[in-house]
Amino acid sequence: MGLFDRIKKGLTRTREKIGAGLNAVLAVGRKVDQSLLDELRDTLLLSDVGPVTVDKLIGSVESAWKRGKVSEAQEVREHLKQQIAEMWPEADRTLNYSPDGPTVILVTGINGSGKTTSVAKLGQYLASQGKKVILGACDTYRAAAVEQLTVWSERIGVQIVKHKQDADPGAVAYDACEAAIARKADVLLIDTAGRLHTQDHLMRELGKIQKVVERKIPGAPHEVLLVLDATIGQNAVNQAHVFSQHVRVTGLFLAKLDGSAKGGIVIGIRDQLDVPVKFVGLGETPQDVEPFEPGSFMDAMFAE
Repeated sequence: MGLFDRIKKGLTRTREKIGAGLNAVLAVGRKVDQSLLDELRDTLLLSDVGPVTVDKLIGSVESAWKRGKVSEAQEVREHLKQQIAEMWPEADRTLNYSPDGPTVILVTGINGSGKTTSVAKLGQYLASQGKKVILGACDTYRAAAVEQLTVWSERIGVQIVKHKQDADPGAVAYDACEAAIARKADVLLIDTAGRLHTQDHLMRELGKIQKVVERKIPGAPHEVLLVLDATIGQNAVNQAHVFSQHVRVTGLFLAKLDGSAKGGIVIGIRDQLDVPVKFVGLGETPQDVEPFEPGSFMDAMFAE
């Protein structure tokens, strides 16, 4: 199955809700008028794109219409796809690899977001690219979290550094960094404890882990990926705002996109947070992960 088909399948629920509405508004042969713009605005708002982003998109379409650049609904479709795709320059979506020593990727998110599974998917993806990957099991608070990540490490065939449950996460991070250096790993993926964005003490702990890896490996962490649950829509934006106050979030992993009817949140997140979506989770197996590619995403979302 090709990239487009995998994304199209993963976006089935989103397309059933959003795509059907967009296709009805932007029906072949329909002329652009104020009524079409109003219907388009309502459809995008219902898709969880977000009001600020919707205003920008509708403003762009309206401007193009008044300048004679678009006159039919099919032209609006292509205009929208282009405008949305341009929100993500390729450089923003590319992982920042370290030129010297292991690349450290810190992964965070709230419990239930699919964080640990997303770590495994990233490990699988990076290993499939020929990179030597080590997992750091710094989620020592949640019962069975270390065991869960251990099982994943065995399934995807990568090494893991772990301590016992309730161990100091900073100590695990330190040992994981040492192991990554000694074993000449290409990438160290650090799974941190799931935390509510309202739990200040746990958020401070996250900042502590970041400082540990900063001291141990120059320039680390090279990426801080926040895992967000696509099914919660605009609430994901609120979570990301708070996490960004405690750690330098460089990218987003949007999990559970296959189970969401709110895939439009991908568009709203980019505009509201100025943080790029770098990966999307499209299923439950380790292989169900794709680097975010806006062109393919928009084609799949607008597919008939």
